[in-house]
Parts: sequence; structure tokens; C-alpha cells
Amino acid sequence: MHLHSPAFLTGSTIPFQYTCDGDNLSPPLSWDAPPDGTVSFALILEDHDAPQQRFTHWVVYNLPTTIGYLSEGVIHQPILPDGGAQGKNDFGQLGFGGPCPPSGTIHRYFFKLYALDTMLHLAPGASKKEVLTAIEGHVLESAELMGRYARNGSLF
Repeated sequence: MHLHSPAFLTGSTIPFQYTCDGDNLSPPLSWDAPPDGTVSFALILEDHDAPQQRFTHWVVYNLPTTIGYLSEGVIHQPILPDGGAQGKNDFGQLGFGGPCPPSGTIHRYFFKLYALDTMLHLAPGASKKEVLTAIEGHVLESAELMGRYARNGSLF
């Protein structure tokens, strides 16, 4: 399974419009080649370089296998139009919250997609911890896309 974005390549800079300094839009994402037996997908976006602990920017789960992408600017609603639910991020909000590191530091943002053998029995608004607990024993495969972002000009 592979996770891609037409907006940036893995390891490269996340474009401005997908950050808290820009339009705070979720970037377009697509995936392919899920393993046999996949029933749903879950996606978690984390900042691995946050000062205290990993900071969660986005939680999406119960994405149906009938779709292989998330369009740019996913709406901030509990249930997505094509299926799937959004959880709360560490900003305390439902849906996507763009990269927003402290000034002058480069942070790495990991989009991780999980192919699951089940639908999760979670209401919309679940936390990352609740989703990770619910997917235990149900992950068939995962794929990752990492982008970088630094505020007040690029340091790389």
C-alpha cells in the first residue's frame, strides 16, 4: 500500500496553504494497493517534533474502501460526505489542523494510513488514543507520508 499527495513529495516541504500560516486546508491525499481483506481505512497526522509529545493534527477513521483519496480541504464535519468520521485533534477541534510549529524550527509531519480488517465502533469525535486502541489487532498494513514545515521562512 502506498500513500501519496500531489501537493508534496515525502520528505519535502508542506506547501503554505496547508499550514496554520496559510489557508489551513488539509492536503489532497491518495492511496493505492490496499491488502486483500481491507474493510476500512484510518488516517492519523502527527507532528513528531512537538516539544512535549507527539502532537495530533488530524484523526480520520472508518473511511470506506470505495474511496482511495481525500480531496484538498476536507470539511470540518463529524461525518464525511463519502463516508468516514473525523476525530478531535490536539487543538481540541474536529478535523484537520495544519502544521504550526514554533518559529524557527523545522518539524516533521507524518500522515499514517492504516488498512483495517474492520469498521471501528467509535462515534465521531474520537481521540487518537481511542482510535489506536480500537485498531489494535486489526491493522493489515500501513503506509506513511512525511512532510516538513518551518514557520517564518524555510530552514532547509
